[in-house]
Amino acid sequence: LKNAQARSFAPQTCDHPASATSPGMFAQTPSQLIVVSCYTRFDNLAHGPRGKQAARSLYTYRLDSLSGQLVLVSVTKEPVMNPAFTRLHPEKNLLYTCTESVAEPGEIVTWAVSPRTGQLSKLSSQSAGGTSTCYLTLDRECKNMLVVNYWDATIGVFGVDAEHGHLSEARSFFDPNEGRPMRARHDRHVNHSENDAGAQAERQADPHSHAVILDPYVGRVAFVPDLGMDVIRQFRYDPAAGRLEAMGSIKSGAEGRRALGPRYIEFHPTLPICYVVNELSSEVAVFEFNRRMAEAAVEAEEVSEAPMLRLLQTIRTIPDAYPGDLNTCGRIAVHRSGQFVLVSNRGHNSIAVLRVHMGLPIPGLLSVVGVYHTRGATPRHFQFDTLGQWLIAANQDSDRLVVFRFNLATGRLELTGNEYSVPSPNFVCCMRPREVSAPAATPEAKDIAPLGAPLAQGPFVGGP
Repeated sequence: LKNAQARSFAPQTCDHPASATSPGMFAQTPSQLIVVSCYTRFDNLAHGPRGKQAARSLYTYRLDSLSGQLVLVSVTKEPVMNPAFTRLHPEKNLLYTCTESVAEPGEIVTWAVSPRTGQLSKLSSQSAGGTSTCYLTLDRECKNMLVVNYWDATIGVFGVDAEHGHLSEARSFFDPNEGRPMRARHDRHVNHSENDAGAQAERQADPHSHAVILDPYVGRVAFVPDLGMDVIRQFRYDPAAGRLEAMGSIKSGAEGRRALGPRYIEFHPTLPICYVVNELSSEVAVFEFNRRMAEAAVEAEEVSEAPMLRLLQTIRTIPDAYPGDLNTCGRIAVHRSGQFVLVSNRGHNSIAVLRVHMGLPIPGLLSVVGVYHTRGATPRHFQFDTLGQWLIAANQDSDRLVVFRFNLATGRLELTGNEYSVPSPNFVCCMRPREVSAPAATPEAKDIAPLGAPLAQGPFVGGP
């Protein structure tokens, strides 16, 4: 396995900042905004939160990059039910959130972000075409958004308006269940926070797509972890047609194993390696990505189902003696340095830090640095700040945000004492928006850059 060449495309996530080219109408703001999504209704979720039901949807803080302290600057007024996963537009001060419900169709909400006040202003909403919407990905040209609905497993491709960034209606859908009704009912199902044999059996009776990412080399191969079927589905993505073509699947662990539950997948920033967090088995699976095969598959006339990922390693995220049925994994993140992979453990209430080994013969393999308590219950999500020095953990069931200092040399998480009360936090998004220096014609436009406008140096980032 050789190191990959420099890539022309990097995913716009909190850990992989967007690049910028030239100074223009934007200037980088001195501080970072932290947007926290909160559950506002518990009775229509697949899982069972135990914290306080939020009255407001999104809380926005400013982060002091010197101390790691947060100051609450804005709380949304618009009634949006159960916002969760958040994605930022890489070239506009726009934020997209999707809503979670197993009973009602999900919504993708577009918000304008004010870099001066931190206020979020709701601009538009589009139906996600499925239930319990859980993941959003913008393609490299920001022409389409790929959307995953967890409960009914569908994956949609939606057009993105070039001028304003709003979403149009779905251009296509892929349904791994091929139109068959789900065995689990929205009004009668197991608590998806549980992980005993009975809960696993019901959760894996149907497909349950949980994420979608595009490969960072070609940008035309999509990978979708299917928690229900224990596979990573691979697709050929056609941005012009707004369509996904199925290209087979890869087991998310060793052959013969069951109850793995692949939840998220993340690529290493420089190596042709990706990491899959298996929610049910509390493990990370390390895969090698075959770039040449991906390039050939994209250009081929015939659709190939040859696997583009090869399993290299599986590593546990909780202590060996801790019962696996008492834990489910949540978030996985690759630090921007490429030196560490982190995973949250819901149940064990911790974050596992894994070191990435860069040496030959196989760079990208992992070893455990340590497992650190998150000072709360059920760390559903966590996020690095845009510089990768602070980590904010969202403890969903104890209604608590906790800020840790991340030791860039050792990978250790160090307590700062900065803890904040927020109801049912489920997602953290860190960004450094850009100021608009020119006067704007409309309230909505004042914080939004036209697509293709020259950008100042500095990140405007967001993601899983």
